Amino acid sequence: MVCKSLGVSAAHHSLRTPFAPCHPERALSLPCGSFQCCWAAINPISYPKPVAVGNCTKWKARELDYAIYLAKKNIRKQGDLIDHEKTQNTDYYKREIEYCRKAMARTRVKSSICLEGYLKFNEQYVPHDPIMSGCLPSNPWLTDDTTYWAMNAPTVLTPTKPRVERWSFNFSELITDPLGRVHLLEFLKKEFSAENLSFWEACEELRYGEQSRISEIVDSIYQQFLAPGATRWVNIDSKTMERTLEGIKTPHRYVMDDAQMHIYMLMKKDSYPRFLKSELYKNLLAEGIES
Repeated sequence: MVCKSLGVSAAHHSLRTPFAPCHPERALSLPCGSFQCCWAAINPISYPKPVAVGNCTKWKARELDYAIYLAKKNIRKQGDLIDHEKTQNTDYYKREIEYCRKAMARTRVKSSICLEGYLKFNEQYVPHDPIMSGCLPSNPWLTDDTTYWAMNAPTVLTPTKPRVERWSFNFSELITDPLGRVHLLEFLKKEFSAENLSFWEACEELRYGEQSRISEIVDSIYQQFLAPGATRWVNIDSKTMERTLEGIKTPHRYVMDDAQMHIYMLMKKDSYPRFLKSELYKNLLAEGIES
């Protein structure tokens, strides 16, 4: 029997069906669509293979066809993992779930609020920018007078008022200014915590110092600030101390980073606010040279 519209012989059909097909004589009078249904164009879910008519098994699968095929395959396997999924262990998925939970709980800020904060942060520097607002006694970028640079040298007897004002913007402005560290050290000595700043400066020397002196500097830092009974012992939490002591067994220039950050945050949250409220800072601000 031959379906002329398809050009396929029903006798040579490669498809099987769990349903009994129609009688061949009746199939001759059926339209082509019904003929395909009778000869296994419809199959149950338990038979997940794609349907083919005759010897034709190569056609461009539609998205719906492929989705149905995947659904049948999943039901047949009863949820078994495919090969690439089996390579991921349970710990991997636990980490993924924990990461997603933390991401969902993370505080988010509107972009408009972020931009407002960014503008406010930059606007406070405008009066202190010699290019944007000018400077006294003259602008060294426009004239040959270098007095402005001399007044703002790393170490001077009396700092300018704008320079002292910048120290109040954030702790980084104060601690990265050599003159700011001098006055901060003077204040910390009165509070009996000068070893914190000395430790931070020693870590900076280790980070940016000579490669040949790394072992020497690490040993010096340990003996002065970390060893039991050290003369200038710094207060570091136990976990940070353990990581640091383990790291100095193989010294490198970043071995003190955790301890340095701990002391930095301690000074930022504790000593820095008191420094800004101290008489020392107020006097520096009052005596600062206008520029």
